[in-house]
Amino acid sequence: MKKNKKLLSILKNEPSTHTPIWLMRQAGRYLPEYRDLRSRAGSFMNLCFNPEMAAEVTLQPVRRFGVDGAILFSDILVVPYGLGYKLDFIENEGPQLETASEDDASNRHVPNRLAAFEAESFFKRTAPIYETVRRSKAALPPDVTMIGFAGSPFTVACYMLGGKGKDEFVTARQKAQENPRFFAHILECLIDATSFYLKEQIKAGAEVVQLFDSWSGLVPAEQFDEWVIAPTTKITAAVKQEFPDIPIIGFPRMAGEKIARYAEATKVDAISLDQTVDLNWAQKNVSVALQGNLDPERMLGEKQPMLAAAEKIMRDMQRPFIFNLGHGLTPHVPPENVAALVEFVQGFKK
Repeated sequence: MKKNKKLLSILKNEPSTHTPIWLMRQAGRYLPEYRDLRSRAGSFMNLCFNPEMAAEVTLQPVRRFGVDGAILFSDILVVPYGLGYKLDFIENEGPQLETASEDDASNRHVPNRLAAFEAESFFKRTAPIYETVRRSKAALPPDVTMIGFAGSPFTVACYMLGGKGKDEFVTARQKAQENPRFFAHILECLIDATSFYLKEQIKAGAEVVQLFDSWSGLVPAEQFDEWVIAPTTKITAAVKQEFPDIPIIGFPRMAGEKIARYAEATKVDAISLDQTVDLNWAQKNVSVALQGNLDPERMLGEKQPMLAAAEKIMRDMQRPFIFNLGHGLTPHVPPENVAALVEFVQGFKK
């Protein structure tokens, strides 16, 4: 590890000259250069699976703002796509994914489905993503950390059963409750596929990986261990077995006090906190590194209230951490607000 990579330094409990910052969805529709490239690509899928273009999108916020981490430009639904499910992104509606059925788990003549994970065929369908990582990493400044990612099994399974993310996956969660055996089978397949997917990103150059469990807050308390903690624990173990020195950040969004148990059980190296988490509570109850947790809505208003909220986070945190948002940047964020936030965080002195 290079000592001047501030983000990696925090994750490895080493000194850093400033609080590192990167932002979820830092590459996206709020940037005019992204919109231009997206228009030329013709579709979101074309953009994701064109390594030259996807690498350019990954690098855009690094060039513009000087953030300390570059996160791979891709989507959490690449994993079910790699398993053979049809995927499309409808303008102004979001992703539409072909739904999984019990037939997928029993028909071993259908490749890339749920009967058995096939690494070779999965790799062929997802190969452009690894090339994007390679290109992005090669073009990064030496002090910027390359971040890979995947969706966590519960969140991805919700899309696989519901097809899209509206109405808080009511249909998907009903299916999971009505057929727990099939839901468990989907989770196990996603554990295998996600572990493989993250390891290939690491082979291509990812120095840190983050697991997004964006919908973990929907999980009933009595099923949180089974649906969220256990799959993440297995993925972390699989990745660490091959790459023990690669930090893993877990993001169990809206999980509340269950975050403490998640951190201890899964053995992730850091926890990304959403904006509902009290930082004083987190510092007392979560022993691993912390990342977060400015409310994304703050990015939409005037600079001074946004910077005041950021200053409160900087002062509340009594140990080194990674500055981020509680979730992702939205399309209407003024780029100048992002620039002001990055400058403020990197130059902050208590």
